[in-house]
Amino acid sequence: MKTVHIIGAGLAGSEAAFQLAKRGYDVHLFEQKPIKKHPAFKTDNFGELICSNSLRSNDIHNAVGLLKEEMRQLDSLIMEAADKTKVEAGSSLAVDRELFSQDITEKISSFPNVHIHYEEVKDIDINIPSIICAGPLCEGALSGAINKLCGKDYLYFYDAIAPIVEKDSIDFSSAYYKSRYDEEGSGDYINCPLNKEEFEIFHREVVNAKKIELHDMDDEVYFEGCMPFEEMARRGYKTLLFGPMKPVGLEHDGQRPFAVVQLRKDNAIDTLYNIVGFQTHLTFGEQLRVLKLIPALKNVSIVRYGVMHRNTYINSPRVLNAYYQMINYPNIFVAGQISGVEGYVESAASGLYAALNMMQYLDKGNIEKSLKADTMMGAMAAYISDEHIEKLVPMNANFGIFKSEYQGGKKEKRNYYVEQSLKNIREYKESLCEYNHEKNLD
Repeated sequence: MKTVHIIGAGLAGSEAAFQLAKRGYDVHLFEQKPIKKHPAFKTDNFGELICSNSLRSNDIHNAVGLLKEEMRQLDSLIMEAADKTKVEAGSSLAVDRELFSQDITEKISSFPNVHIHYEEVKDIDINIPSIICAGPLCEGALSGAINKLCGKDYLYFYDAIAPIVEKDSIDFSSAYYKSRYDEEGSGDYINCPLNKEEFEIFHREVVNAKKIELHDMDDEVYFEGCMPFEEMARRGYKTLLFGPMKPVGLEHDGQRPFAVVQLRKDNAIDTLYNIVGFQTHLTFGEQLRVLKLIPALKNVSIVRYGVMHRNTYINSPRVLNAYYQMINYPNIFVAGQISGVEGYVESAASGLYAALNMMQYLDKGNIEKSLKADTMMGAMAAYISDEHIEKLVPMNANFGIFKSEYQGGKKEKRNYYVEQSLKNIREYKESLCEYNHEKNLD
């Protein structure tokens, strides 16, 4: 039985462990929780979601929606858990984060050929086939070991988490239900409107609010998809109105509010909601003070405050090939956000693809079957390994990196992308049959 070490039991590591374990490989999964736990984590479960509980759009004609479907076709553990623990969120796929991570942990732990090591990995043996899925919060000795392998300085950006509030503390004399930006759906978002005067007061107080000092950190470099709302406010009066407080499509009783704060369900029993797009690193006291300026949240109870943390990733175009394999150390693969992908689904997808590539490498010594950039999964791998990119910027799944010569209109092009992608995924899955060790796998 061939052995693989997987470092980190987040989304990428859990997915990689599942893909290899179910095919009969001997998997040693290393997870430093609970021995050493970053403050951003709240549980000891695998696959814990830190920021939002949303895996974004489920629409197959949306890039991340297509990526999800590709993963489902390849029997993704993460997608199975997400579909099983989903909560209402319109056309988005949001999950009960505790049930989600519990399901992943139970499934991984049930494999007799998965050996779980709760310890901090301080060194990486290049002679042992390994998939590094340490996550963007990687620090300490492991960070130094990865940096040593890369031979390049880490890149970095700061990320922020949105607060979660109790539903019972929301004032529904001001709030109302509606779908996100009035998309089709059952109206799963709680909307908290503000008039012009209320917004101006809110904006002024946010701009002047005290934020947590970031000690021992370099210049603040934010990933635009997780920009703290106070930083958006400081960029200009209208920035929030074109961002997380956009009122477009959120009319109520025939009137459009001047600004709207949306809340999304965070658990299955409908008691907790997170504030959409309100990632922050204001002090806890200031978070409570400014949120209470929103009429529907005047009595708000915050159960988890927003916090700030530093996300780390490698300059993968100089380090990895299109299989998530290290160029200079072929025994070592790197997946998850530390590889340069951005987002929950993207991280899990990279772990899935890295595992399938590792499987071929173990069996054949090379990777014969691969995904091209006319699938979303293949396009992501091609993007993070593009040698023409001087300095990688982490990026969510998007059709801009999708490679196709189709020249039709936007709608027709999306339809073609979906059709072509899923066709290629099915063919790829069939081509991997010879690597499926257990008889019950197709």
